[in-house]
Amino acid sequence: MDLIKLTIDNVPVEVEPGTTILKAAEKVGIKIPTLCYMELPDVGVINNPGACRMCVVDIGGPRLFPACATTCTPNMVVKTNSPRVLNARRTVMQLILSDHPADCLLCAKNDDCELRKLAAEMGVHELPFVENCKQSHYKKSTSPSINRDQDKCIMCRRCETMCNEVESVGAIGAINRGFNAVVATAFERPLVDSNCVFCGQCVAVCPTGALTEVNNNPEVLEAIADPTKTVIVETAPSIRAALGEEFGLEPGTLVTGKMVAALRRIGFDYVFDTDFAADMTIMEEGSELVDRLTRVAKGDKSVKLPLFTSCCPAWVNFCENEYPEMLDNLSTAKSPMEMFGPVAKSMYADKLGIKRENLVVVSVMPCVAKKFERQRPEFSKDGDSDVNIVITTRELARLIKINNIDFKSLPDEDFDAPMGESTGGAVIFGNTGGVMEAAVRVAYELVTGKKPEKVEFDEVRGFEGVRMATIDFAGTPVNVAVAHELRNARKLVEMVKSGKYNLAACEVMACPGGCIGGAGQPFHHGDSNILIARHNAIYREDENKKCRRSNENKQLAEVYKEFLGKPLAGRAHELLHTRYFDRHRI
Repeated sequence: MDLIKLTIDNVPVEVEPGTTILKAAEKVGIKIPTLCYMELPDVGVINNPGACRMCVVDIGGPRLFPACATTCTPNMVVKTNSPRVLNARRTVMQLILSDHPADCLLCAKNDDCELRKLAAEMGVHELPFVENCKQSHYKKSTSPSINRDQDKCIMCRRCETMCNEVESVGAIGAINRGFNAVVATAFERPLVDSNCVFCGQCVAVCPTGALTEVNNNPEVLEAIADPTKTVIVETAPSIRAALGEEFGLEPGTLVTGKMVAALRRIGFDYVFDTDFAADMTIMEEGSELVDRLTRVAKGDKSVKLPLFTSCCPAWVNFCENEYPEMLDNLSTAKSPMEMFGPVAKSMYADKLGIKRENLVVVSVMPCVAKKFERQRPEFSKDGDSDVNIVITTRELARLIKINNIDFKSLPDEDFDAPMGESTGGAVIFGNTGGVMEAAVRVAYELVTGKKPEKVEFDEVRGFEGVRMATIDFAGTPVNVAVAHELRNARKLVEMVKSGKYNLAACEVMACPGGCIGGAGQPFHHGDSNILIARHNAIYREDENKKCRRSNENKQLAEVYKEFLGKPLAGRAHELLHTRYFDRHRI
């Protein structure tokens, strides 16, 4: 293949045909500013509408061209820093800012606003066009998970790309033109009345404060300050692999012990681990899988296979919205967070001798959809939610900073008992494929009566969108599948509906890489190396665990013996299982 030769700012460059000017400039270390551009190479998605015009360059002629969407041609002469180009970029930035709220000090995105940072880099400090501009005034809207301030929308359309191309939900799209142009839901409905699944990936890529997660930190501080309340906290598996990034630590640094120490210093009465409930989930979900396989083998045609995992609330919302005919395939086991809540509100509240409503359960999650899941009426009793407050990893980081805690200097501390013990099978819930692997580690013994010779099932690991594997259960082949990102979930469901695949179980996670790429995690800005580092950290934590299969959790075994009974039965079924609803909207 012949390379294309061109010059960029008098620097000779050779690139392959089809290369954009932006990528060619990167090759020789020339930085061209971008705003709407977003590249997610691992999922094959690029957002380059050329809409913001921040990356315009001069290639000759009367027009300037966006570098992100213009391909290189032979002998092209590109100027990225001529007076004409710099003046055009500056003018575009001034026009964008002229229609943008100037409440930076109060904006939820003020510490990570790409628009503000780029304006500062360009030295834009005055707006000569304000008198000619008509500022739009859209209503702010909120939901249990996501806040929208459409006045701050700059029409980069990154959120639309994530919602439509990566997550295959299609809840939002561009409407109107000119200063009134904005990305909104169909008929400008509130998010709760749309087909939004609250995965929050739009929040993760928004360069301004147009989309942010709902801030629940004030509720946490209020609960801690209330002397009538006992406040406990649980932390999801993937938090420990990402929280350190908010304090300058390298991605993939495990901060489990420091996280526990920080939570105690914030003022929580007890610090527990959602991993304990993840082990509980495997006991229920694994038992449910074996039960379904056994009943199918006996000819029970009422049993639906494959069994789909139900840990991810965005996936559950997606299934309820898009595939209500598949609801009987969803595991009835609640997510680990929603298993922890009712056990804490009953068993632990009784142990402490306090009323259910005086025990406040706070969950630290990597996930924005967990805020929506928390308020579902089926996860409450007499109006008291099983989980009272959900905060994200980013919110926890802000809580630590608000409390003036020097995170890096904290000693490592252990979780409280009994809901602090966990196995390696629980911590890998944070990775795509982790729930399936944890389930197989236990289901193998339930089916064969023997412990597996190895606990690592590499067949279900990786970052491919849809992975299919056959696990040998002592001579019996069991076919399973794993998908992450909802576009791949859609592919997997369609594969199942085709009837061509004899699958026993399927795991689905909505976010890239699973919970490690959740929308509540520190912003990774599409850097796959950050996700890989978190992914590897989760498996290191697994390897360092003394017990690596959920049925080896001794404290959990005691809870079953003394309180829950047997999996799938009695109190365990009452507290740990749920049902789903057809929420399909036309």
